[in-house]
Amino acid sequence: MSNRYAIILAAGQGTRMKSKLYKVLHPVCGKPMVQHVVDHVKSLNINEIVTIVGHGAEKVRSQLGESSHYALQEKQLGTAHAVLQAKEMLAGKEGTTIVVCGDTPLIKGETMEALFQHHEETGAKATILTARAIDPTGYGRIIRNDQALVERIVEHKDATEAERNINEINTGTYCFDNKALFEALNNVGNDNVQGEYYLPDVIEILKEQGETVSAYVTGSFEETLGVNDRVALAEAERIMRKRINEGHMRNGVTLIDPANTYIGSDVKIGSDTIVYPGTTISGDTVIGTECVIGPNSEISNCEIGNETVVRQSAAFDSKIGSEVNIGPFAHIRPQSDIDDQVKIGNFVEIKKAVFGKGSKASHLSYIGDAEVGSDVNIGCGTITVNYDGKNKFLTKIEDGAFIGCNSNLVAPVTVGKGAYVAAGSTITEDVPGEGLAIARARQVNKEDYTGKLNSKK
Repeated sequence: MSNRYAIILAAGQGTRMKSKLYKVLHPVCGKPMVQHVVDHVKSLNINEIVTIVGHGAEKVRSQLGESSHYALQEKQLGTAHAVLQAKEMLAGKEGTTIVVCGDTPLIKGETMEALFQHHEETGAKATILTARAIDPTGYGRIIRNDQALVERIVEHKDATEAERNINEINTGTYCFDNKALFEALNNVGNDNVQGEYYLPDVIEILKEQGETVSAYVTGSFEETLGVNDRVALAEAERIMRKRINEGHMRNGVTLIDPANTYIGSDVKIGSDTIVYPGTTISGDTVIGTECVIGPNSEISNCEIGNETVVRQSAAFDSKIGSEVNIGPFAHIRPQSDIDDQVKIGNFVEIKKAVFGKGSKASHLSYIGDAEVGSDVNIGCGTITVNYDGKNKFLTKIEDGAFIGCNSNLVAPVTVGKGAYVAAGSTITEDVPGEGLAIARARQVNKEDYTGKLNSKK
């Protein structure tokens, strides 16, 4: 196999998006479009990736990081001019280069691999990724000769009536012999209405030199969708979501209503897990087997064990064990670590807390900046008072402790192993193991108070 290179075109501003956000950074299923493209390219045996940046260059670099090299196209003078910016890095190298647009997030790695293989098998100097369109209006048509090789590309506006009836279209993705590509780019002109340098002109130059140009037809027109406005963005989201959801279902996950279930492209879900409608699962979330998620839950960047239930709740950047029961209406905030067989009930908020095995906070509590041991019972209305206006402090509740309802644990404070805190207490000092802490005013009853009050009125 020859060396392989990739050039990703990501320099255009995307004015039709009507957005402050640079076009290729608009997310599809929770991930920027250009990141989808780079991830697909990285799945191939690629020696070097060069991303052509322009508008929003620093933000694109920040998103892609070290997964790519970069070349700057200061003025957007067309696709051929964009590719030419990679000359210093790639020109003269032996191998094959794929050129793909950063606003085509739906093209699969498998399709790119098939394009590479077709190009290498045919010995062509250039291979065009094409597709069959039901309505090819506006697309360049692929004109083939008797040997089924590409004769030329005809733009819609220049096509004859017979050529317009051809439904094989140019998708804008290509494989080139790398040396031939950069040699031909030097001969591309800008004698057109826009005064720009267009990459399809390389095809014409290679044909004039007597070189072979082939085409590989992808089986899915949807895959080649380029996103130029919000309408296309929504369509790409719909297509990718359907693709992702079908993949999970074929792997043994039950989605009750796939059309109303939103799962990111990097999410992993184990078999026999059930996901109910209205649920969003994003980021690098990993969910185990036989879980129940939703309805109407939001989970992002979480690791969840097996047989765990998350109903109508939100969880972010946290670890949740097996056989855990969360919700309804619970909030698991970042840096929480919830062990197995824990119960986090309705209207409970957990933040940056360790929750030991078998512990329970069944309702209406806030547990933040805390270390909760195993088999702890936290009563309704309990609050770890962790913030003094400047600093956050740690609350420790050791194994087997029992915290009564409506208790305030004013950090820094430790409730010892097996200790009890009486309901309604405000704890400001450590509670020894096996002890009982009562921190509330003694009850005083005023006899006949109501009658005296009414007589004054």
